[in-house]
Amino acid sequence: MVLLRELLGETLRRRRRAQKRTLRDVSKQANVSLGYLSEIERGHKEPSSELLASVCGALQVRLSEVLAEVSLEVAAHEKQDDATTSQGRSVAVLPLPREVESAEEQPRRRRHALPTSPTSISQVRTRHRRGEVTDSVVRAAA
Repeated sequence: MVLLRELLGETLRRRRRAQKRTLRDVSKQANVSLGYLSEIERGHKEPSSELLASVCGALQVRLSEVLAEVSLEVAAHEKQDDATTSQGRSVAVLPLPREVESAEEQPRRRRHALPTSPTSISQVRTRHRRGEVTDSVVRAAA
């Protein structure tokens, strides 16, 4: 799996180095701290659109060009992932968010219900000390 922030950082670094410019020079011109720009280029931080536009302005490159380049790299990584998947390796797929139930369909749930498995009062008190259950649950279990 490829992270967008990593590809974006690599692209910005490649563009900066092609111009033979230093991080210090670009950070001053973009009005971004040197450390933060370095974190972005290494793919550790994800820049806001405003900051990204500022860095692109300092590099004298269009934001759309940078994003198009990153988009092509993402597509190349996806093709590699598809090829890997077709060779029999599995890919983790995240589930889609559950649909929000309407107020009429939503069953009434007790907010602080006791666990379904039988527990002793000492176990409930331990969970209470950890902040996992409320006072009313302890009273109900006693």
